[in-house]
Amino acid sequence: MRLLLIVVQSLVLAACSVAGGRRLLHIFQLESYQLPGYIKSVRRNAAPLLLPSVSIAAAGVAALSLGAPVWLCMILSAAVAAVYFLKARKAKAKKPFVVTERVKRLVMIHFVSAAVLEAALLGVSPTLGYLLPAFEGLLLMLAAILAAPVEKYIAGQFVKDAQKRLEAMPNLIKIGITGSYGKTSTKFLLRDILSVKYNVLATPSSFNTTMGVTRVIREQLTPAHQVFIAEMGARHVGDIKELVDLVHPQMGLITSVGPQHLDTFGSIERVRDTKYELIAGLPQNGTAIFARDGAICQELYARCPLENKYMPGMLMEASDMESGPWGTRFTLTDTKTGETAPCQTQLLGEHSISNLLLCCTAARTLGMTLSEIARGVARCQPVEHRLQLLNGGSGISIIDDAFNANPVGAKAALRVIKGFPGRRIIITPGMVELGGEEDTFNRAFGVQMAESVDVAILVGKRHTKPIAEGLIQAGFPQENIHIVSSLDESTKVLHSMMKSGDVVLYENDLPDNYSE
Repeated sequence: MRLLLIVVQSLVLAACSVAGGRRLLHIFQLESYQLPGYIKSVRRNAAPLLLPSVSIAAAGVAALSLGAPVWLCMILSAAVAAVYFLKARKAKAKKPFVVTERVKRLVMIHFVSAAVLEAALLGVSPTLGYLLPAFEGLLLMLAAILAAPVEKYIAGQFVKDAQKRLEAMPNLIKIGITGSYGKTSTKFLLRDILSVKYNVLATPSSFNTTMGVTRVIREQLTPAHQVFIAEMGARHVGDIKELVDLVHPQMGLITSVGPQHLDTFGSIERVRDTKYELIAGLPQNGTAIFARDGAICQELYARCPLENKYMPGMLMEASDMESGPWGTRFTLTDTKTGETAPCQTQLLGEHSISNLLLCCTAARTLGMTLSEIARGVARCQPVEHRLQLLNGGSGISIIDDAFNANPVGAKAALRVIKGFPGRRIIITPGMVELGGEEDTFNRAFGVQMAESVDVAILVGKRHTKPIAEGLIQAGFPQENIHIVSSLDESTKVLHSMMKSGDVVLYENDLPDNYSE
């Protein structure tokens, strides 16, 4: 009887641990199932993330200490776990939790390993067994470690299958795009331009990891496709090389190199060298295209040994640019022939035209004519949440730049809103994941903001303190600085002051694995 009771309790308490740790599992998924990133996120948000697990344990131990029967202890623990599980399910998320096959495998391993530990502890002391759910953060890590060999084998099989599919299409033009920022927008711009002449498949949204790209190849690539564009993201040294080894691109575009993910890279030099892994992996007859940034990209251009290497201005150039709320107009010139074509796009800001020129250059190297490229430019649309101009109604303009989270992009967004008429309002939590330089960048962001907006709504009282300091340092009126605790609160403040003719810039949004 005692053994049966231990088994039942171990199964119930293991289920409570798994259910109460749903937010932790979501964080693990957001961190691409990487333990170092998961640990950092949990440390940064320890109180809200660990509260469910501690509460489950506290309920069970309290009931046990008061002499409650075992069935009641289990019910109380399960009830608390259910409340937190349902709360986590209903919570709004920038990137929703997805129950993938990998998640199912991890949950099963997690449940079994937790149940085994529970049985062992309950055999020693009931109190120890009911305390175990409090350590859910560690239990999930244990499950991830146990699952790692299985996941590595499965991932390897998927990658091999994707490589075979690519090898079966020897005429497929494969293009890799990377950069600290701008790579997703550039990918879609290039897709739209090349689609005038080719049947193009580009990885969707921000699918830029090895397994994300693998999935696209296996599920979406068909023999009818002529061009495959793969966005290549990186949070660690070697990530780009892994993607290059998968895709084997003949062309590589580097959109930018800057202070992004410094919390994992550690230095801008490591970011630079990781982005260059794309160029280093190109064949000798490959084509490399670099942004003309007057800095690191031009340094990488000089380092590149390939004969076919270009920057904007070498094949295609843009002149006579006019930007405004309606978009951007410019003249596109083929620098080799002198031929010109008028272009207009809904893209906002001169920096968007810089990305567009990268794509025009790539299209020209692939044999597209100037008129074909100009038709492609007309097709280009702003990418969702990246300087996307929206009609807010009642004469109000909204610039949605919520997915931007880097100093260069933020500065460009400020230049865009500065060109709009009317009162200019910014809503921002500032920038994250910039390591030890984060406060410095946010303070500079505040100084730059003072020259471009009239009202600043800052989300996050502690995290935005450097931004407020920069604003005040630049002479920005303190009464026009509003510091709030959440995006919902910022919306209430905005609605209390908004009037016709205003333009509102949403600049960055805190990721789901970040909170104060």
